[in-house]
Formats: sequence, structure tokens, C-alpha cells
Amino acid sequence: MAVQLDVAHAVVLAPGEGEAVFDQTERTIRILVDRDELTLSWFRYEPGQEGPDPHVHRRHTDAFYVLEGELELGLGPKVQRLRGAAGTFVAAPPNVVHTFRNSSDATAVFLNIHAPSMGFGDMLRARRDGRDEDAERFDQFDPPADGGRPLDDAIVAQPGGGERFDRGNGEIVVLGAVEHLSVFDSRYDTDWEGVDPHSHDDHVDSFFILEGEVEFTVGEAARIAEPGSFVAAPPGVRHGFRTGGNRIRVLNLHAPDAGFAARVRGV
Repeated sequence: MAVQLDVAHAVVLAPGEGEAVFDQTERTIRILVDRDELTLSWFRYEPGQEGPDPHVHRRHTDAFYVLEGELELGLGPKVQRLRGAAGTFVAAPPNVVHTFRNSSDATAVFLNIHAPSMGFGDMLRARRDGRDEDAERFDQFDPPADGGRPLDDAIVAQPGGGERFDRGNGEIVVLGAVEHLSVFDSRYDTDWEGVDPHSHDDHVDSFFILEGEVEFTVGEAARIAEPGSFVAAPPGVRHGFRTGGNRIRVLNLHAPDAGFAARVRGV
């Protein structure tokens, strides 16, 4: 399933695809989608790889979902350390101090989400090309003197955590929701009827396939997405999905949330 863009710039990526900004022995960073609403990147960190020093973003949320291995995150005024195994979701809203690294002895693979993007993709490209002056324009700052927002303002959902909502033939788990981003772990049985093709006019609806084969409709075309695939439907793009004859599990992101978390919660 090769990269495909329709006239409205939908993104359909097979496992391993995306824009490789860094691809070195010790780490790989691939951009899966880069829009004003969000930039989502796939990271591979080998043991000992360090992320940035503790910092804050003033105008956007920085979030992480661990796919494989273990990622160590530092959060809050005291940079409290958290070891996140596969299935962990962490979000640092604006002015929450955070950092990350792989302090384990195994490879860590994780998704990194910036919503809204604030030019995160351009910052990565500037770092790659040695354009430090351009990179420093990104919305990233040293921790404030008062330590920033309290640790409790960060969102942490460990494996098996989150708000769970039974759908009879499936389950939706709200991992976290803020104004500019909501993230859901959605699981459906083989007899689930699916979501009919539709479009949104106020947010990007995107999906990272965790388990099973998913049949997606994007525009007028149908295609099968296997684990590790990624689909993003920007505003106005027709999309829908259903099981490909097996149980499926999908990480679903809405940027901005646009009221979706409230709908799931029944508020």
C-alpha cells in the first residue's frame, strides 16, 4: 500500500512509510502527517538515546504513545520520571515541563504528536539541515522559573488505563483529551458494523493500526490497512472503516478534539 494523496491531501501510509527526517543507527524519525492541526511522527530510539532537555511549549500539546519497548518520560516542575511500557499514553499540555529518553536496554518505538503543529515538522527538517536559527523559532522554551504547570496537569494513561466505554461489539478507551487533541484506543470485534463513509469540516481524523486488518474507505477508494499503517483524513475528506474480517484495534486521533471526546463519554 504505497503513499497516496487525494485532491484533499488525505494520507495513507503502509508500515515503514513516511518522510524519514533522520535515519541513523541510533534513531529513526519519520513524519507520518504534517499539517497545521497536528504533526505526528514515528520514532525509533535505541538504548541510551536522549531526547531534548526538559522544556515547555507555550501554545501546543506534546503527546506520546509507546508502541514497543519502554520510554522514560520526565514530567512536571520536578521532572518526575515515568517509565512507559508499550501501550502508555502521555500528554504534556502547554507549559507542562517534559522530556524523554530511552534508558532501557531495548529498542523503544513510539509515536510523537504535536497539536497544533506549530511547525514541528519544519523544526525537524531545520535540525537535519543544520539550520539551527530556523529550528529555534519553534514553540519550545526552557522551563519557567516557577516550574510551569503542576504535574497533575499532565495526562498519563498506563497500559490498561484510560476511560473505558463498552460498545457491545467493541470498546472505546479515552486515553486523553484536551482542546486541540483527543486520543482513543478503539477495539472492535469481527461482527462490528463499521463506520460509514463521512467527512468532518472541523478537524483531522487519523488512525494508526495497532492490531488486525482494517478496511478503509478514503475518498471513493477502499483499501486494506495492516498493523503499523496510518491513515489521516483532513477536513472535507470522505472516509470510513470496518473490520477486515478480524478483530481490530486502532489508535484514533482527533485534532482538534471538536467535541468528539464528549460524544464518546455521552456528555
